[in-house]
Amino acid sequence: MTIEWGWFPDHADEMARLTADHLATAVPAVLLGLLIALPLAVLAHRIRPLRGIILGASNILYTIPSLAFFVLLLPVTGLTRTTAIVGLTAYTLVVLVRNTVEGLDAVPVKVREASAAMGTGPLRTLLTVELPLALPVIMAGVRVATVMSISLVSVASYIGYGGLGQLFTDGFQRNFPTPVIAGVALTLLLALVADALLVTVQWLCTPWRRGTSRQRTSLRRKAA
Repeated sequence: MTIEWGWFPDHADEMARLTADHLATAVPAVLLGLLIALPLAVLAHRIRPLRGIILGASNILYTIPSLAFFVLLLPVTGLTRTTAIVGLTAYTLVVLVRNTVEGLDAVPVKVREASAAMGTGPLRTLLTVELPLALPVIMAGVRVATVMSISLVSVASYIGYGGLGQLFTDGFQRNFPTPVIAGVALTLLLALVADALLVTVQWLCTPWRRGTSRQRTSLRRKAA
């Protein structure tokens, strides 16, 4: 396999355009997935009989092959970017709903009882106590969903909205590996950058964990 290095500068504009196109599909899918997953997870957490139904439904959606999912959506959403975003949003639910439920489950009962004893209503307790404490687990799900979406966008190249996946199609059709390698490298780079950004966001949004981490490190050093 030979890489033609001169291909990269000649196609820099095309790679930048496809990278932007890739993000324009992956980012809305994760944000929509989070908007849908949060209320579903709260329902699954608060109403136990619904837990199995909601988690089971998200699992079933994830089992549908991505290409078949896009084809099934075509009569409804047409040959548009919406088809790719809707399909990817459905796939993010399996991770986002489960992680949010697990994060809410991990909030200590005594914390909820203390909040109720202070006269805080259920909604305010959810927004100001439970969700912030569940945030690390929720963010772990967002990171997985983001990397997964960035990877799956390429499949949407079959309907013309695959972003960097267009490079794969171009390379395969012409039996020319250089665009394929460029697409793989840029997709991997996007996933790494997105994950690093989300880790930073989580670090900024959970200052109490930094204190706990420093205390644990100090205790381990003292124990050593």
